[in-house]
Amino acid sequence: MPALQSLAEHLGIFPAYWDIWGGHHSSGESALRAAIRAMGHACDSEAECQASLEGLLAAQAREVLPPVAVLHGDAALTVRLPQDCEGGRWRLLLEDGSVREDEFRASELPALDTRDGWIARALALPEDVPLGYHRVEVLAAQISAQAMLIVCPPRCHALPEGQRIWGLGLQLYGLRSRRDWGIGDYGDLAGVSRLMAEGGASLVGVNPLHGLFPEHPSHASPYSPSSRCFLNPLYLDVAGMEDYSDELLGARDQAALAKLRASELVDYEGVARLKWRVLRRVYKAFEKRHLKPGSARANAFSRFVEEGGVALARWGAFCSLQGHFHAADRQVYGWRDWPAPYHDPAGPEVTAFVAAHGEEIRFYQYLEWQGRLQLRRAGKALTLGLYGDLAVGVERGGADVWMDQPLYALDASVGAPPDDIGPQGQDWGLPPLLPARLREAAYAPFIRMLRANMAFCGALRIDHVMGLYRLFWVPPGHKAPDGLYVRYPLEDLMGIVALESRRNHCVVVGEDLGTVPDEVREAMNRYGILSYRVFYFEKDWSNGRFKHPHEYPAQALVAATTHDLPTLRGFWLGRDLWWREKLQLCSSDACVGHQQRRAQERAKLLETLRECRLDAGADADGEAGVPPALTQAVYRLLARTPASILMVQAEDLLGEEEQPNLPGTVDGHPNWRRRLSLDLEDWGGLAPTRTLFAALAEERPPESSR
Repeated sequence: MPALQSLAEHLGIFPAYWDIWGGHHSSGESALRAAIRAMGHACDSEAECQASLEGLLAAQAREVLPPVAVLHGDAALTVRLPQDCEGGRWRLLLEDGSVREDEFRASELPALDTRDGWIARALALPEDVPLGYHRVEVLAAQISAQAMLIVCPPRCHALPEGQRIWGLGLQLYGLRSRRDWGIGDYGDLAGVSRLMAEGGASLVGVNPLHGLFPEHPSHASPYSPSSRCFLNPLYLDVAGMEDYSDELLGARDQAALAKLRASELVDYEGVARLKWRVLRRVYKAFEKRHLKPGSARANAFSRFVEEGGVALARWGAFCSLQGHFHAADRQVYGWRDWPAPYHDPAGPEVTAFVAAHGEEIRFYQYLEWQGRLQLRRAGKALTLGLYGDLAVGVERGGADVWMDQPLYALDASVGAPPDDIGPQGQDWGLPPLLPARLREAAYAPFIRMLRANMAFCGALRIDHVMGLYRLFWVPPGHKAPDGLYVRYPLEDLMGIVALESRRNHCVVVGEDLGTVPDEVREAMNRYGILSYRVFYFEKDWSNGRFKHPHEYPAQALVAATTHDLPTLRGFWLGRDLWWREKLQLCSSDACVGHQQRRAQERAKLLETLRECRLDAGADADGEAGVPPALTQAVYRLLARTPASILMVQAEDLLGEEEQPNLPGTVDGHPNWRRRLSLDLEDWGGLAPTRTLFAALAEERPPESSR
């Protein structure tokens, strides 16, 4: 299979990988062929593989300029010229509208390689080309080519050197207040931000706020969105909208609201029914008072729509089309269930639909406008602002895929190889982006996604940051254990992250848990991306000892736990293990083994805290951890690390036992539905809250101004 292997290598498919236990896995022939077909290339025989490879190499050899060139520092532009080309002219169309140009002699440009009569040469551009997005043209005899030129900074935006700050991490839907509508919203987020700022925090972190599927509110995972560029309208603070008035809420609505507020878990179906009903009335009020008369607010909305461009127009069209087809058939889940003529967002049927449903489309654009305004206000009290979360992918039936279908391997899935959490591997059901197609698009969808999220964040966490280097594909017709890794353009993507980070003054955190390739860690360090360090995993694995503060890196964000892991109280009590046994997620023998390891972990934890002279409130035998003393001790330990940012989980602050999400479960555990046990209005009066604020102020030096 030499042609198959060569084709796979050219397409960036890894021939093998090492699992978390040190086992070596070769990419199987069937999976290789399925992945290559998903990329759009014929490979059923050796002859087809050879023909596909030769076609790709020939096209590359005659590519005068790549679709996009991402330059770092003094890197030169690669240009391919015919061997008989003597010279020509280059022209730079800079982002600010200015133009630079000059002539070149081919013989004076260093030759990089020769293929099919074409020579790749290094064209040095002026050293003072500004950071940003430009166009470059190369003109020579019978040759004219242009490309996007992206000039990137060496590092991301960062906190002032030596600054160490802390913040609160929470699941926005889980916030409970005496004014909520059965789900936490942007108004509650503003309230948390004010309270945390008063306590000394610099940022508040939230789950991904990406747009989901309005017609399917029970599809609640924020990590399986419809779009990573637009917001979930269910988080809107309806009563806080300028166009809201109390008369828009009838007796039926008041009764529904009281029931939703009292619910122990988020009732997404009930919340959606109430909010969508009232939001439509709010929009009608805006339309009557502002759009029709043409007020200043109407002009502001029009500017927002204009600035949103094609992407915002298509988001409104997608939401309207999905609502339209779902109303006729409740089984319609996304664009792949629509009639075929509507699969093309630029097709005549969609164009006609948009022309006939302008008001409905404006309604969804209005909700996005309001969400952006409320989010900007939500973080104003904090010196750094909000700390957002960027999901690793999107649902195949969602808006982002509909808008950019050629960029996705529609029938493949992103996942993870077998590990301790998922012994059979994981298939997340999210279609992967095609690296070559992303490059052909000059990375425009990636850039748009970063901008949309960094616009309201002082810091952004990139979930599964390893995906900028490689993603684990589950090819069509295969299971997760048969998956393979596909390479992505790490340096290009990291450079763009750094550029958008600097432009948006946004600190970047890379979620690098698990088996992380050395290339990723090295690039994160080089680009100034903070490592994501979770207390439970920071151990000396040879003896199980938890790390002492000085063993943590400075270029990091530290946290005790995450949404996928037990709270500190839950960890101590083994609540996560109880759930796994109850739901039969492990065998009886495995469950016993987990309990034994947890007992050892508790002992090691107490040992580490004692060594650091921290009182966990436990007896000498380590059998009776007494939260919140244990919580205070762990967060004091983390506060002593040199890490730039420390995040306190809201569940730990309030002494909760249950975690927001239990990986590997769908229905048995109430994932993404748990509400915090205490109203926001009562947080400040809670003794553990005041004690923790004081402890963090004592352990961490005062933060400087942003």
